[in-house]
Amino acid sequence: MITNSAAGTNIQEIAAGIYRINTPIAFPDGRGFSFNQYLVVDDAPLLFHTGPRRLFPVVSEAVASVIPLERLRYLGLSHVEADECGSLNELLAMAPEAVPLCSRLAAMVSIDDLSDRPARALADGEQLSLGRHTVEWIDTPHVPHGWECGLLMESLTRTLLCGDLFTQPGRGEVALTEADILEPSESFRQPMDYFAHAPQTAATLERLAQLEPHTLACMHGSAWQGDGGALLRRLAVAVDTTH
Repeated sequence: MITNSAAGTNIQEIAAGIYRINTPIAFPDGRGFSFNQYLVVDDAPLLFHTGPRRLFPVVSEAVASVIPLERLRYLGLSHVEADECGSLNELLAMAPEAVPLCSRLAAMVSIDDLSDRPARALADGEQLSLGRHTVEWIDTPHVPHGWECGLLMESLTRTLLCGDLFTQPGRGEVALTEADILEPSESFRQPMDYFAHAPQTAATLERLAQLEPHTLACMHGSAWQGDGGALLRRLAVAVDTTH
């Protein structure tokens, strides 16, 4: 469903109760890109990624097309970057009972200072019930980047909210795909290489693979459905052989 025709912002359910909000943009050279947020609708709704501050109007409009903004309880982020938490305070102002949701390290070094409301900081492996959905926080320091980085695994639909992993170029027109996303994401990554290539990168990707996600909720490009464990292992090989 298109929620803002001028911006092209759209929202679509990619798993039971989990919606991708997508806004396409164009780089100065004309190449397309996209920013995604994921809304988990439940007793305690969660928005993972806020989008950049300048996208607040269209992101909030998309959320409001599904639930009232004031129902939001958690505003999650993988790490501290504009597209992860740029409009955090704007959303907090619209949702008086919401709190940031992040790693303990992110809360300590950044969010509890940047945010207008203290964070709900999760420890590695800690679970949080949203109602029917339960999410588990996985610390992923420096994978792909940011020492405070982490991801959320949702157990009901086996959806991994995987942040910047598998970032794809283009407008992200297809909300959910079973087509290969590794080749386009690697073609995009390699020229600038935003992975930190930490000593534990391979082990971190293997840990994520062992969660056996069925859906990968990517922050840029299409979400993906299939054998997520196998795809994450393929990513580990690609990252190890190209750095």
